[in-house]
Amino acid sequence: MKDISNLHPKRILVCQLRQIGDVLLATPSIQLLKERFPDAEIHLLTEKKCVPVLENNPHLAHVWAIDKQRLKNPFTAFRWYRKVGKSGYDLIVDFQRLPRCRYVIMFSDAPVKLTQNTSWYNRLFYTHFSDVIYGYSAMLKASILRPLGIQWDGELPKLYLSEAEREWAEGFLQAEGLTENRFVTIDPSHRRITRKWPERHYAGLIRLLREKHPDLKFFILYGPGEKDVADKVAELAGEGAVVSETMLTLRQMAAVQARAALHVGNCSAPRHFAVAVDTPSLSIHGATGFGWCPKTERHSSVDKGLPCRSCNQNSCPTLECLETFEPQECLDEALRLLAFKHA
Repeated sequence: MKDISNLHPKRILVCQLRQIGDVLLATPSIQLLKERFPDAEIHLLTEKKCVPVLENNPHLAHVWAIDKQRLKNPFTAFRWYRKVGKSGYDLIVDFQRLPRCRYVIMFSDAPVKLTQNTSWYNRLFYTHFSDVIYGYSAMLKASILRPLGIQWDGELPKLYLSEAEREWAEGFLQAEGLTENRFVTIDPSHRRITRKWPERHYAGLIRLLREKHPDLKFFILYGPGEKDVADKVAELAGEGAVVSETMLTLRQMAAVQARAALHVGNCSAPRHFAVAVDTPSLSIHGATGFGWCPKTERHSSVDKGLPCRSCNQNSCPTLECLETFEPQECLDEALRLLAFKHA
């Protein structure tokens, strides 16, 4: 395999199709590529739903957004993927090795097509491979770049808010009766039951935190089809819990989180948004592993510590790791993180 540590690409394509949180976790690698190759144009291939988290990113020159509806026709899809692949790339970095990434790679004449070491049936599509370093997901992705002379040095995901978005958040918080650094965002929803801490536990933690900090309020986040979960937490928590009648967009959520003292939630995308806007975060872990949590003082994860921890299963007959993990058990860590911005 040819040495590429002295490569000088002029146009780079990064492939990270999904999910929204994973695209955010790829932003440190995009930043590192730009720092290593400051004269190169960096493009990203992703799904349309992920595009909002990339707006205003100074390291990206272009985003290719896969619109599944528009590309349903095989001939339309063929022409589109061919157009992407034939866009003059010198270097392609593929973080996922999904079929739609490979469509682009098959059409490309890029001399370097880099991914992690992979199964034999994938190796035909790439020219270079890298052993990954397991751990925090952003670090794992960046470790694929080591053959290019790039080393991860603790860079975290970033989401770049505009001044207009920050001003919008200020007005929104005023309308909701929230004060900067005097509220906590709560993310109680998850599509997987084995990753979802019960509503009663979130409500219990809210009450415990208000006992320590009576001035605190709690803004409960929700996405499509999740408002009932937010409403239930607010009902159980009582005073201080706020649910907006308006569901926030991804970037509006980030702008609100940027003004929060702390984010508490399940292991899901809003946690990565909190990291990306530099708001301390606490993730309640069920079945997921700890590769989604950066090892810093401002961000941590807690769990019940059962022998079956991090099982990564989507179903469980008892949900013991979540049902028996009481709010009191994570109160001290929440208070520690709260001290960073709530003074």
